[in-house]
Parts: sequence; structure tokens; C-alpha cells
Amino acid sequence: MTKVRSVAAPVRNSPPATTEALQSYLRRVEGEYLEMPGLSVTPAQAERLWGLSSATCALVLTALVQARTLKQTARGTYILDR
Repeated sequence: MTKVRSVAAPVRNSPPATTEALQSYLRRVEGEYLEMPGLSVTPAQAERLWGLSSATCALVLTALVQARTLKQTARGTYILDR
């Protein structure tokens, strides 16, 4: 029998199990930026902060940039797009 992992405890280096999990990550990251408007993190820092694999983190950050929620600075950090 295959064990299903919880969305609440993502495992590093594994992709989100479902679109629902990805939506959860998007809401979580966006919420953090809205709570802390001065937040500025590199992709590596974001991976550690939210416990995401590099692939999942890149997907989340890219989606939030495309939605114009975040923007990437010249230094490579992600900040709230105001």
C-alpha cells in the first residue's frame, strides 16, 4: 500500500502531489509576503523558509511573478510587487 504524504509537511526535492497542494503553497507564500511587505528572499532562502523543493519553489515564485504579486529584483531576490 502506498503512503500518501500530507500537504502540511512537504518533503524536500519532491513535486507537489496535486494541483490543490500547489494552490496551497501559492496561498501560503503570498500570505507571508502580505503579512511582511518588506520580505525579500532569494530562491534558496525561499526553499528553506517554506520547506519546498527547488522545483516546487521555482514554480511557486514564477507563478506569483506572472500574477504580478511578486517581482524579481536585479539582485535576484523576490519582493512584493507594488
